[in-house]
Amino acid sequence: MIVVAFGSNRGDRRQQILEAADQVASFLSGFRLSPLIETAPVGPGTEGQPPYLNAVGVGESELPPAALLARLQAIEEAAGRTRPYPNAPRTLDLDLILYGNEILETNGLQVPHPRFRERRFVLEPLLTLAPDLRDPLTGLTVSELRAQLET
Repeated sequence: MIVVAFGSNRGDRRQQILEAADQVASFLSGFRLSPLIETAPVGPGTEGQPPYLNAVGVGESELPPAALLARLQAIEEAAGRTRPYPNAPRTLDLDLILYGNEILETNGLQVPHPRFRERRFVLEPLLTLAPDLRDPLTGLTVSELRAQLET
């Protein structure tokens, strides 16, 4: 199962996520999108930014991870995503979270996503779609990872 995180905190957040989800569904078979949740921005320099809408999508693909990431970045760019500084507000943010049981670390791509285990805005929506999905690094399920955030 491939997991993609969706986020937006600029412009018509809901519409941007839904349009991006339609595009992702064109190359992830069996695509399903979680409910959208609103969350506060996370990270240094995000103080005073508007809240995010977040969701997670899951599906399958024969595309290799690097090609999948390139498609996600093209969707971000088409939605007006700019990267003026780290943690800048964004019209659209798409992250490749999991690619099956693959563990990859190359220039510009790390799967599983290195911080997804600490991110409520990824784990909560993913919990609605795949609570028993296992993190290939820790062996923990999405349910177990989410529960750890409470401790």
